Amino acid sequence: MINILRKLNSDRLTPLFNGINMEKIKQHFEEEAKEFDAIIRRLIPYYDRMLDALVTAIPFDLAQPIRVIDLGCGTGTVARQIKDIYPQARITCIDIASKMLQMANLKLGDSNTRYQLANFENYDFDATYDVAVSSLALHHLVTDNEKIDFYQKIYDSLSPGGFFYNADVILGSSSLLQELYMNKWREYMQLSVSVEEIEQKWIPKYYEEDRPAKLMSQVAWLQEIGFIEVDTIWKYYNFAVYGGRKPTA
Repeated sequence: MINILRKLNSDRLTPLFNGINMEKIKQHFEEEAKEFDAIIRRLIPYYDRMLDALVTAIPFDLAQPIRVIDLGCGTGTVARQIKDIYPQARITCIDIASKMLQMANLKLGDSNTRYQLANFENYDFDATYDVAVSSLALHHLVTDNEKIDFYQKIYDSLSPGGFFYNADVILGSSSLLQELYMNKWREYMQLSVSVEEIEQKWIPKYYEEDRPAKLMSQVAWLQEIGFIEVDTIWKYYNFAVYGGRKPTA
């Protein structure tokens, strides 16, 4: 199935998105780094609950010095939560924006964390991890092929029995569901953001920069790559936390 999807995407999807510029996305993140934590809670429904679902799914002993990679760490919110629960964790924070990494460093500020400035498009994992996490980042990979390839890289970087969990924006399985998802997202944003700002800034930016995939497709990709115990841990319309475990043998 994955090989068939690769062929379809190479024929149909890649030319459609050739105009997306990762440097433009990077520039936006650099500009918004200082305001990021406040902005994200206004835009992402139940952001704290989503991250809590992501972090509490990690099943290791709390005193264990687990090796963690945070892909698209932003200002370090997820890494900080993991560190609070697993104080001996050794964390690698990856982000495309240097200012995000600087803020993550301030938020974490410990010798067991390292920071790498990198783009998912050409990032090569340089270590093995017990846990890989990502939040609101992997949807920037443009095509389904790129997402599949990166999921494979994540799988290969995990130690046997390691876990991958992703908190991200997703697409509905039908156009009707997707319309509902978008309407519900607008309703949430209107609690703290003006309709004008939503329609003139955030929705256009979503369509310009984001390339989410259907949740059920991503679950299938993870299973075909080899992940087991794949599940959706948390979901609110077009936002979800999902992932699985690499087998021990």
